[in-house]
Amino acid sequence: MYGFVIGLDLGTSGVRAVAVDASGQILGLGSATLPATKTTGARREQSPEDWWNGCRTALDELSLKVDLSGARAIAVDATSGTILPVDNHNRPLAPARMYDDADTGDLAAKIKSLAPRESAAHGATSPAARALEWVKLPRLHCILHQADWINGCLGATHWQTDENNALKTGYDPVNRCWPDWLRGFGLSPGILPEVVPVGTPIGHVSAQAAIALGLPEGITIAAGTTDGCATFLASGASEPGEASTALGSTIVLKLLSDRPIFAPELGIYSHRLGDTWLAGGASNCGGKTLLQHFTSEQLATLEASLDPAKPTGTDYYPLPSVGERFPVADAKLAPRLTPRPPSDAEFLQGIYEAFARVEQTGFAKLRELGCPALRSVRHAGGGSRSATWMTLRATALGVPQLPAWSEEAAAGAARLAWRALGHEIAFA
Repeated sequence: MYGFVIGLDLGTSGVRAVAVDASGQILGLGSATLPATKTTGARREQSPEDWWNGCRTALDELSLKVDLSGARAIAVDATSGTILPVDNHNRPLAPARMYDDADTGDLAAKIKSLAPRESAAHGATSPAARALEWVKLPRLHCILHQADWINGCLGATHWQTDENNALKTGYDPVNRCWPDWLRGFGLSPGILPEVVPVGTPIGHVSAQAAIALGLPEGITIAAGTTDGCATFLASGASEPGEASTALGSTIVLKLLSDRPIFAPELGIYSHRLGDTWLAGGASNCGGKTLLQHFTSEQLATLEASLDPAKPTGTDYYPLPSVGERFPVADAKLAPRLTPRPPSDAEFLQGIYEAFARVEQTGFAKLRELGCPALRSVRHAGGGSRSATWMTLRATALGVPQLPAWSEEAAAGAARLAWRALGHEIAFA
């Protein structure tokens, strides 16, 4: 399989572009910084034109490392739940409202009265609630997600979105449709995009976009995904029972399942990836707690003093502040980090031991809810630099621990670009 594909990742603060060949080798990376999000009270907005300019800059940087004329397809992932209204020429009719925009008044309560319990559209930041503001805009043709709009700029012409970006807007991934309750809420399916599976070919790069971005005209545009799902795809996990853990400021678990899992009280809903499902949850424990007690330099220095073969006997629950969401949902749960031993090394190891228990309990909860048995876990994030934490995790989970194929969400989008061409990257 010759050539390569491009994955574009749009985050809150920047754009990343990667080129990936058919064997999974990452050939180059380009990036761009986005202007700060405009914040007015609970409202959070960005300019779509800034996204497009960011894509151009990231691809310009990528072109310094890879000859873009060899590209065969492109796929975009973007922030989950960021939306904007457009006319029939894909021109924005208002600033985009971001995924964390909670300026929705009492509309969350209305959604709660209409939507089924397992819908991902619940909550103050619901895209469906934000979209309702635009339904009477003059010249409104469609309400799009961030990735959809970029696809339109690339050349897609059929007003389509993917099953992952549509989820928080109210899409029903089990029955694969926009549900009837959205119409009762005030959102006609006619102003929402058609939904297709991730990795579906949805168009070709136009002559105008090819000139602007330095891409070959006519290459395939693939339906992408959300940034969170793209990060999972970048881990390399492919089969039910394979999971990934992001060891960052929080601990985020994702597990590929052969059936959908919904537990909204734990923040768990399922994204559809073809005929499989991605379920997961996020604990508030993680690196944020560590940095309340240690500097980065102290963490590195203390690492050599830790001995995972000698348990500390502590019983911590290392939250950074009051409140936990997964694997237990308790808004009043307080951090438990006492008694603190005289030794900083022992205190740190006790926290690492607790992190491993949280991860173990999280995967056990997913299994209890109906996910398949855990087969392996791929890991990414700063926590993976601690040999002690990694050893404790391996002992607690009892399954192979594998490094992520890539920590770039854009690489996950690139997997979908290859899928649109009928090729799946093989991972060990």
